[in-house]
Amino acid sequence: MNILFANPYCFLLFLLLIPMIGWYIWKQHQAQATMRMASADGFAKVPKTFRLYLRHVPFVLRLLTVICIIIALARPQSTNSWNTSTTEGIDIMMTLDISSSMLAQDLKPNRLEAAKEVAATFISGRPTDNIGLVVFSAESFTQCPLTTDHAVLLNLLKDVQCGMIEDGTAIGHGLATAVSRLKDSNAKSKTIILLTDGTNNRGEIAPTTAAELAQAYDIRVYTIGVGTQGRAPYPFPTVGGGVRYDTIPVEIDENVLTKIAQMTGGQYFRATNNAALKNIYEEIDQLEKTKMSVQEYSKKQEEYGIFALAGLVLLLLEMLLRYTVLRRIP
Repeated sequence: MNILFANPYCFLLFLLLIPMIGWYIWKQHQAQATMRMASADGFAKVPKTFRLYLRHVPFVLRLLTVICIIIALARPQSTNSWNTSTTEGIDIMMTLDISSSMLAQDLKPNRLEAAKEVAATFISGRPTDNIGLVVFSAESFTQCPLTTDHAVLLNLLKDVQCGMIEDGTAIGHGLATAVSRLKDSNAKSKTIILLTDGTNNRGEIAPTTAAELAQAYDIRVYTIGVGTQGRAPYPFPTVGGGVRYDTIPVEIDENVLTKIAQMTGGQYFRATNNAALKNIYEEIDQLEKTKMSVQEYSKKQEEYGIFALAGLVLLLLEMLLRYTVLRRIP
């Protein structure tokens, strides 16, 4: 609860307290006895009555009365405010290639780990969206269904490794699995982010066929080809358990990835290094903004009554003291 004042300019009336206090002090200094005596020594031992200690109380009560009246004139109001928000969420399936070629080290430490890192940042930045994860190589499966429990999703993303399923690159199969997870969604916007570093060489579903399914269910697909130009360093295991580095050709079917994006109203991006991949996810994040509307409400209640009542009580108390206990003898 907050306190506001409808007439804050009334606080300027507090300046009246200065001449009131000054006048009272001057009056006390000007007060003189009505009887002159040669010496007051005879009155030195006369005990002081409680009326002497109360002589300034009426003035203090009058000051407090004026203060209460000024505050009441300023019209204090208590306000209770709250807001309600409605979110037009976006359902997003992240579809990640985990074929063995994702271990290439043209991105650091390798393509897969770089992709997981930027994906985790993307997920953390969208707390109101349902996000899921599909992984694919020769086959595909749902690593995490659509969820707003992003802590669970991030843990499952962290566990993704190459070799979880048979090697290969079934882009069509991975895209179709993501579509099946989104097709029954009631979200206003449905999106797939598909990341791969190769060409479709496995699976019974062609990538363009899966794109037609996405188009039919009004699902937008952003495709990302990850890998440098030419050849990329790749760690080959040796017989003794070591690692031998050699280069492998980078073969990304950009024509198919571009066609998938165009068919579904998305975009195709090429990430040749970590910075480019990070920028791509940031651009997608801007393109797929969650819509949120907020309605604010406030309720005001007048609170001046308590100050007006307090002023009246103080005034009555002053009059009571002045005309009873502190009444002057005529």
